[in-house]
Amino acid sequence: MSFSEQNNNIKNNTISIENTYNNNNNHEKYSLSKQYDDLFKLVIIGDSGVGKSCLLLRFADDTFTENFYSTIGVDFRFKCLEIGDRKCKLQIWDTAGQERFKTVTSAYYRGADGIIIVFDQTDRDSYNNVHNWIEDISRYSTDDPVKIIFANKDDISQEKKSVDNEDIIELEKRTGLEIIKTSAKTGEKVTYAFEKLTQKLLLERNNRKMSRGYSLEPPVPVEGRFAPKKSCFSCIDL
Repeated sequence: MSFSEQNNNIKNNTISIENTYNNNNNHEKYSLSKQYDDLFKLVIIGDSGVGKSCLLLRFADDTFTENFYSTIGVDFRFKCLEIGDRKCKLQIWDTAGQERFKTVTSAYYRGADGIIIVFDQTDRDSYNNVHNWIEDISRYSTDDPVKIIFANKDDISQEKKSVDNEDIIELEKRTGLEIIKTSAKTGEKVTYAFEKLTQKLLLERNNRKMSRGYSLEPPVPVEGRFAPKKSCFSCIDL
């Protein structure tokens, strides 16, 4: 099969996934009893092999596998969290990191409420490419999504890492984005990182509503931060 035919198949599969999501979303939109207060679209981006799919699998299903293949095109999952008294449903898109899929995956930036940029602490190139991914967000997103960076594979010993704490602090200063060190393998700070992003999304949505003359109840503050409650349920993946 030629590369052009492969790309067309990927696009067709991607359209099928998106249509399934849109049909489900339309059904929920008109449901008499929604199971959530807020719906947020998240997109995970970053170089191939940094652990995007493993992070999503850990967050959604609390599982991990060493034998994970590169994402072809896009995939998505649902996960619901309680932040304060708000039930938030996260629709999370996992995108392919390979350059040849960018024409497909860039379409999913549009309408995203939040974007997670992932780099691998053992891969210096993925760290250096964070700025390229940020430029892609500016180029393709239609709104101004909330952004956060996950420094993945924190379980690896320091001597095997090519990115140290000083590098992470420097990147945080240059980008102005919060960076959270995670490990999809052990689960370290994975749920915490997604909860932090959800807190930021609630605050951003609240600020926008306030600018229009009305507001939501903010999450309950604990020690100066907004404390998440436990996950309420995990929806099936498609």
